[in-house]
Amino acid sequence: MSGSTFERREILAVFLSMAAGLACGMGCVAVAAVFTFLICLVYALLSRSRFGEEKNGDKHRTMNITVPESLEYAGAFDDIFETYTESHRLVRVKTTGLGSLNRLTYDIMLRRAGEEKAFIDALRCRNGNLEISLTQHAAEGCEL
Repeated sequence: MSGSTFERREILAVFLSMAAGLACGMGCVAVAAVFTFLICLVYALLSRSRFGEEKNGDKHRTMNITVPESLEYAGAFDDIFETYTESHRLVRVKTTGLGSLNRLTYDIMLRRAGEEKAFIDALRCRNGNLEISLTQHAAEGCEL
């Protein structure tokens, strides 16, 4: 279960309990009980069906690679990405270290889960052993 899906479920549970509490506070205990039962039933069904979760969530990652300014980064890692990923897309380039380094952010889909170490080792040889981070993909627009 991805983090954003878990957070949405928590927010949903808070709002549902508030609605049931308001109904009870207004003296409509029977309505609150029926409402709570129906919502819990729908919530359980959606949880079981994994509704709203990514199909390849365990393979979808965000990768940050720091490279020296002198490295021509366009296409520098394509052969490695072809070996270890199903798809890759450069989404951001940012200068760091007073302009002496570039931080590349890629949105990638791994071919096989569990090959992260070999993938990172291959990249480290190419980027001069600078910082590389591989994280779970964060869905865009899910921040508060």
